[in-house]
Amino acid sequence: MTDHDVDLQVRQLLESHWDDARGYCVPNPTTYPHLWLWDSCFHAIIWAHLGDDRALRELDATLVGQLPNGLVPHMRYGGRRADSWLGPLEKTSSLTQPPMFGHAAKVLSARGFAPSAETLDRARRGLDWLWRTRRTEDGLIYVVHPWEAGNDHSPRWDDFGAPGRTPDNYSRPARTAWNKARVHDITFDRDGGAEWSSSFVVCPAAFNAYVAFNLAELAELLDDRELAVRAAQLSAAMDALLWDDDEQLWSDLPVVGGGPSAKLPTSDGVMPALVTRDRAKAVAALHQLDDPDRFGAPYGPANVARGNPAYDPQTYWRGPAWPPLNYLFWLAARRWQLDGPAQTLADRSVGGALQSGWAEYWNPENGTGLGAAPQTWTGLVIALRDPMILAQGIGHASPTEGVIER
Repeated sequence: MTDHDVDLQVRQLLESHWDDARGYCVPNPTTYPHLWLWDSCFHAIIWAHLGDDRALRELDATLVGQLPNGLVPHMRYGGRRADSWLGPLEKTSSLTQPPMFGHAAKVLSARGFAPSAETLDRARRGLDWLWRTRRTEDGLIYVVHPWEAGNDHSPRWDDFGAPGRTPDNYSRPARTAWNKARVHDITFDRDGGAEWSSSFVVCPAAFNAYVAFNLAELAELLDDRELAVRAAQLSAAMDALLWDDDEQLWSDLPVVGGGPSAKLPTSDGVMPALVTRDRAKAVAALHQLDDPDRFGAPYGPANVARGNPAYDPQTYWRGPAWPPLNYLFWLAARRWQLDGPAQTLADRSVGGALQSGWAEYWNPENGTGLGAAPQTWTGLVIALRDPMILAQGIGHASPTEGVIER
């Protein structure tokens, strides 16, 4: 299949999920009929790669539900309240999600779609909220619910009391029920935003990487030294506190609850390669994505190390390959000029998208589609062969040398 054919399929995918009245794509009309934060940021990136100005509308829609305190909700409900996302708000969730809007704004700008001053201000305020309200004394960012981390059924959460320590006793319905119950452990601020939990508080390696990456991306776009300093400080804190020499990955740091599962080898532990200044750490982690004894699989990186007892290539966040993770891994590989691994990752991701029928995620061993299908964020594969990524420096933001000492 030619690149042109792939582009046509991606455009058809987004067109079929576009809701003009709402100004965004629903990830899947049946399974995911609402707006999700990082989904829509990825949709904006895909629209921009297609040369379509709906990229701007999608990014605006992502940020327009921002709470007065600055929190960008992980969901905006599409016409009706999603009662499984309990909380005090009627139109949005009270939780957040990986803040991919800094990177999205930079991609859009590089491709000729300049976000409005209001959109950029909202993006900055969203990152500022995380910095002000979700930082530990050690300088890491914490989340208060698995839904905020993005990988809500990850085996890294097993020691928080979640059902499913092994593939033999894992049950997705039981895990989902456990997640819903955890909302009742959350306290909310006066704007309705989640601020703390009595049962689940953790500093995930991947979420910290996402925040640092988006701080750096928005800092470069806005020429904002304060954001650049924050990105550098967070990156340094991850290297100091989360690096696991045994696994050669970054691990999670439990704050309330948790246990040894925080160090379980998942591909989330590779994400800080997006922002670390330590090339040795970045290369050691990234090379595991293609190592068959770790995450390397024929249709892209498995989300759990293939030799680990928790690995299940068919089960939600317990082993399958994920298109948005592959996109971010690709950016990290490009950042460190690992061109061969980046190309392998791109080829396997495109193969997985096509083999799976543009599924939400897929079995990395055979490409069998899993989850909702088709799902819009899988269209990210069109970005994995774009020379502008290198030419414009998109995804290559590195904190300025010396800013940590300011």
